[in-house]
Amino acid sequence: MFSAFSSIDSHSIRAGTPAETAIKRLNGIGEVLSGLDISAIRTEDEMARMLWTLETADKCMRMILAEFRTERGKDQVVRETRSLIDLIERVRDELTGCCAAKS
Repeated sequence: MFSAFSSIDSHSIRAGTPAETAIKRLNGIGEVLSGLDISAIRTEDEMARMLWTLETADKCMRMILAEFRTERGKDQVVRETRSLIDLIERVRDELTGCCAAKS
């Protein structure tokens, strides 16, 4: 599921405007998330840590989105943020569905 984040290339973006800075931050969050592996979860602690990581990333992205609601170039920031948030929600749903199935 997180392979969707692996196509993000933060080195190709040079921050020159506030919106570019926001995109660079979002790319960094995506890079962190791309390192997560749902299939490696074996314990409830690992599950809780994964959910906490997803929640933290979600909150960070929402803060970035809130900062740029009135900025020029916000459309790209909104698109990137919404895309990452949607992926996080899908993974969270998959994780919680997985837990319910194991119970």
